[in-house]
Amino acid sequence: MSWLTDLVARWRGRAPGARRLPRAQNTPGQVSHDDVTALLARELGVTEPASELPVPLAPGRIATWLADNQFSYFVDSDGDLGGLWRGRLFYFFLFGERQEILQVRGQWHRELTIERLSEVLELCNDWNADRIWPKAYARVRDNGRVHVVTEVAVDFEHGATDDQLSQTLFCGLSTATMLFDALDEQYVDPAGTAP
Repeated sequence: MSWLTDLVARWRGRAPGARRLPRAQNTPGQVSHDDVTALLARELGVTEPASELPVPLAPGRIATWLADNQFSYFVDSDGDLGGLWRGRLFYFFLFGERQEILQVRGQWHRELTIERLSEVLELCNDWNADRIWPKAYARVRDNGRVHVVTEVAVDFEHGATDDQLSQTLFCGLSTATMLFDALDEQYVDPAGTAP
């Protein structure tokens, strides 16, 4: 149970393994710290030490995940991490005071004419009403062309394990791909012409 004690110590801001002050002996009927730790472990179904603790997010962790999964990626001139997934452009942003909010932002690889804006807005609204992820929206560029964008954002205030990071990144990529595939079916080439 020392791993759980270390975890609680980290939450309380004390270094793991640091000496604790001696505890007063429990009186009959009083619950000890070790009793609470054992009860928590039993309630959580923990039978062995956790293999990984959450750690803060960093661009390097995302780049490592991309490389480990054999995805090509780049760092643009603004220092943002991006890549192509099935021909669609994705960026991986960290926001917040401590870069604790991970956002996977995707952009459909095609653009639509301004005359199709109401259609694509309705499609995005229907998507957002029926699904949690990704958030979908349309942007009108300065040239009058419409781009469809997706976002999956998760707040990892207390850090993320490698498994949590992987699940979020896969979720951002795969759910956006589902929307983009639906757009490909809805708007067969040439999508850039007026209806």
